[in-house]
Amino acid sequence: MSDEVEPGFVRVRLDLSYDGKDFHGWAKQPGGRRTVQGEIEDALRTVTRSTRTYELTVAGRTDAGVHARGQVAHVDLPEDVWAEHRDKLLRRLAGRLAHDVRVWRVEEAPPGFNARFSAIWRRYAYRVTDNPGGVDPLLRGHVLWHDWPLDVDAMNAAAERLLGEHDFAAYCKKRDGATTIRTLQELRWERLPGGVLEATVRADAFCHNMVRSLVGAMLFVGDGHRPVDWPGKVLAAGVRDSAVHVVRPHGLTLEEVGYPADELLAARNREARNKRSLPVGGRGGCC
Repeated sequence: MSDEVEPGFVRVRLDLSYDGKDFHGWAKQPGGRRTVQGEIEDALRTVTRSTRTYELTVAGRTDAGVHARGQVAHVDLPEDVWAEHRDKLLRRLAGRLAHDVRVWRVEEAPPGFNARFSAIWRRYAYRVTDNPGGVDPLLRGHVLWHDWPLDVDAMNAAAERLLGEHDFAAYCKKRDGATTIRTLQELRWERLPGGVLEATVRADAFCHNMVRSLVGAMLFVGDGHRPVDWPGKVLAAGVRDSAVHVVRPHGLTLEEVGYPADELLAARNREARNKRSLPVGGRGGCC
């Protein structure tokens, strides 16, 4: 599949962040619901005084209520529009966008760049506290309260059994025609000063609800409701388990998206479009 920029257009990379509380997710939706994509596309059309909407492609679509600190998107703009507005675009977007979404960098993308398909990993953080008094009111929009003491060592032991390439069907909301095979590169918990527990979750890509389902399973291990090997057994079973809860979205933040060196962008772009399968003989490990 070709991803060449149309003649007369320039591909532009945008680095951005947003507080997901009042958004119905990233992707545009019918019915006038407020979305991050819709807000930025409307702002771009206004500040460039364009009669058409230039569609954004994003590194990772986030659900309603999920935040982003290091989101990446691209947009293809006509050369004359880019030439006229490039030096003033960032400041004009800052003046047009609402305060819960910010674009931090706007630059011409290198050849072969695609915000979605060129990415080699996405890193999320999920934050939760087991403080018996609840969540710090100043953090309540970004930290989940779990009303049971949590054992970080047990959660990390469970997390180790999920690393690597697997079919994560047990932890994903299935979408027609989409694979649920992913490579989970990092999954670890740390108790931060102040009592907040932070999960770092990094993978080449994520399927729908994957991070929040993984966190839900590990919280059950951390509070003693399930043994350490339970999340791995769920993974190996390959089907959704009713005991795996999809935790609330407000504790989740997309922190960073990783890309290869510029000369490798086009190759990664092509590779990422191939539908993956696991080697014959299993789902790629268990417990």
